[in-house]
Amino acid sequence: MLFEPVIRKLSAFERLSEGEVHAVRKLGHDVRVFHRYRDIITEGESPDFVHVVLAGWAARYSILPDGGRMITAFLIPGDFCDMHVTTLSAMDHSILAITDCKIAFVQKHAIEEVTRSTVALTRAFWRSTLVDEAILRQWLVCVGRRDAKAALAHLLCELHVRLQLVGLADDGDLQLPLTQTELADATGLTAVHINRTLRALRQDGLIDEGPSIRLRDIARLREAGDFNPQYLHLRTPNVIA
Repeated sequence: MLFEPVIRKLSAFERLSEGEVHAVRKLGHDVRVFHRYRDIITEGESPDFVHVVLAGWAARYSILPDGGRMITAFLIPGDFCDMHVTTLSAMDHSILAITDCKIAFVQKHAIEEVTRSTVALTRAFWRSTLVDEAILRQWLVCVGRRDAKAALAHLLCELHVRLQLVGLADDGDLQLPLTQTELADATGLTAVHINRTLRALRQDGLIDEGPSIRLRDIARLREAGDFNPQYLHLRTPNVIA
């Protein structure tokens, strides 16, 4: 079912009852398709809905005065694009569909009703938002202090854990629909530098490239990226072992 990634993600933060799972599924009755490279939300908008990625990939981004783009998050199935709009008045960044996406439009009052009715879901939504902030902090560290090899290794490890969590990655295969330009915009590097860095990771025996990226040695890749999944705050140990 389309809302299963959301259930899996929230269940990684809180143990949910059958009633709470049913309440979450009921949020997903309005699902819309966004085609690749179309904005789901634009900076400055005041959305009437909370948007949830059910299928496909999206990205948070900002455009700089010189026309450059900075990607500040990759959003995968199960991720909330803009939970903060229940409190803040307008978007301070845009959300782009990187691939064709299915997006749930959840009325803000529905989120408020669900969180009033159950403490566990209130905590799960809140922890989901806090983990988004923790991920952003790690990205800042990568951009500001990790070299290109460590930053890219860290990003691959993070995406692997997050995709595993929602059932979209196995032991080491990553189906990443990301261009080298998109990886560059997320790491503060150039596409040429990303290309060289992927080649270096491949030559070190850490990854294989093809239709998907194969993480050949996850332990060594985590070491190369100084990756510790503790900041994801998951209570699902088998995902991050």
